[in-house]
Amino acid sequence: MPRKDTIILAIESSCDDTSAAILKNDSILSNLVAGQSVHSDFGGVVPELASRAHMQHILPVVDQAIKKAGVDKNDIDAVAFTKGPGLLGSLLVGVSFAKSFALAQNIPLIDVNHMYGHVLAHFIDDAGEKKPEFPFICLTVSGGHTQIVLVRDHLDMDIVGTTIDDAAGEAFDKAAKMLGFQYPGGPLVDKYAKKGNPEKFEFSKPKMDGLDYSFSGLKTSILYFLQKQEDGFIKENLEDLCASIQKTIVDILFDKLIKAVKEYDVKDVAIAGGVSANSEVRSRLQETGRKLHWNTYIPKFEYCTDNAAMIAIAGRYMYEAGMTADQSVSARARMEFKP
Repeated sequence: MPRKDTIILAIESSCDDTSAAILKNDSILSNLVAGQSVHSDFGGVVPELASRAHMQHILPVVDQAIKKAGVDKNDIDAVAFTKGPGLLGSLLVGVSFAKSFALAQNIPLIDVNHMYGHVLAHFIDDAGEKKPEFPFICLTVSGGHTQIVLVRDHLDMDIVGTTIDDAAGEAFDKAAKMLGFQYPGGPLVDKYAKKGNPEKFEFSKPKMDGLDYSFSGLKTSILYFLQKQEDGFIKENLEDLCASIQKTIVDILFDKLIKAVKEYDVKDVAIAGGVSANSEVRSRLQETGRKLHWNTYIPKFEYCTDNAAMIAIAGRYMYEAGMTADQSVSARARMEFKP
């Protein structure tokens, strides 16, 4: 008897993107994201505005995701959603909708850890030409997180290195703000860096043992350096500044990544999270992989930033393992690193 297809509706609302996806087995049938431009005027995400926008977007985004996938709501076997970590108000919108939909359809709920979703995005059918083999190391770099993860299986992972203060994504955005860019400035740093000289300016790097990161010192180094310059310096040197800042952040990331790969003796190395869309991070992984004989894995751009497809694939593995939640489940701004 042929195996029944598994169809999962997934919802992601951890920060300022409202996303819904439909997964059929390992294939994404739809993956829609509604962004929020309102935050650019404030230099960062405003939690109250984010949660209000999620309330406006959630119903039309889910509706369009189901229609685009060409499925009926009665075909859906389970609802996966981001439980945390993230902004509590934003998470509550997604969690509440997921609980209501599951109750109305009498189907299971699957509460997904957002960071597991980033790692497991690699296992979506069209995420890449090949899939990493266990065990592998994944450098997960999103807006508020920087983690080196040892992945033993789909639902068996451990953080072996993390930031003790700012995340790499925050370092990009804070540096961008110092340069006069609007939020989110990280992608603009990447854009201008492509035309700059990464060796032009030197900024401090943390001296830390082990596999943990620190980016607060770099932020301070950039600030003090810029404060010493004359008017017009940033404008005249923008491309070189962006290239030098970006190189420093990526150097810090890869110094620890190389150390982790050696320590755990793995050959498969992946990147995930929003900052993995950065061109220098992607090219550095390929360059380092060739040099050190790693097998490297880089997901498609659409699966790097926050999206419901990654929640769907994580939900699929949890569903098959019988890891479902009941209606008492609640959002968590912070949570342990476990499925």
